[in-house]
Amino acid sequence: MREVAVTLLLICAGSPAVAGPGAGNFNLVNGTPGAIGNVSISRAGANDWKPLGTARSAGASGSVQFKDPDCAFDIRADSAGKPVTWAGVNLCDVKSVTLKQDENAGAWVDYDQ
Repeated sequence: MREVAVTLLLICAGSPAVAGPGAGNFNLVNGTPGAIGNVSISRAGANDWKPLGTARSAGASGSVQFKDPDCAFDIRADSAGKPVTWAGVNLCDVKSVTLKQDENAGAWVDYDQ
């Protein structure tokens, strides 16, 4: 009986449902004071950028179709002619990510879970 329990445990440990949900589709909101363009995403620290879409005006939002087993990502966009990176964005279990930027505070995100 113990062997059966151990076998079931090993099978479940390898299943994706037990391993975690990973990142999924989310709504991306431009919460910066101006338009952003060339929006792209990369696994945190990987520097392998993939485009996410076109320019978004201040306050605009759009759905991002996304699926990845990881949770931590960097998002990069051009803002006021300069590249800005939002590092370590957690995309697991979120509905919406709002990109924020301030000259004094830097770049950060707000989440809607």
